Amino acid sequence: MLKEFQEFISRGSVVDLAVGVIVGAAFNNLVSALTTYIINPLLGILIGQINLSEMKFVVFGASFQIGDFVNALINFLIIMFVVFTIVKLMNKMRRDGSKSKFDESVEELDPQLEYLQQIRDLLRYQQLRDQEKDRRR
Repeated sequence: MLKEFQEFISRGSVVDLAVGVIVGAAFNNLVSALTTYIINPLLGILIGQINLSEMKFVVFGASFQIGDFVNALINFLIIMFVVFTIVKLMNKMRRDGSKSKFDESVEELDPQLEYLQQIRDLLRYQQLRDQEKDRRR
């Protein structure tokens, strides 16, 4: 069981996923710090309220604390912009002729070749079934 777990963990996709999660968490912390310590004070100067987390509005006596929501919205927009930029660059690289390792498995087959492969598979299945019947006799 330990060996099986080791094989699972050492697969490229699992390691890539783990690295992606760690980098994503670190990037999230970086963006949060950028928002909290640089963007929010600049916005605070423009709107006249230095601490955005205390920003609120009142409607019919109900107080809505929207400062934290504004912080989360800014973080989201920054992260989505970076993700959009990365995807756009990756798509541009693919247009240059490079292929992903996943593209090889998605290649379209000629319909005749696919049909012949299905016939081959059916004949193999029938042959195995007939052999099994002969053994039972």
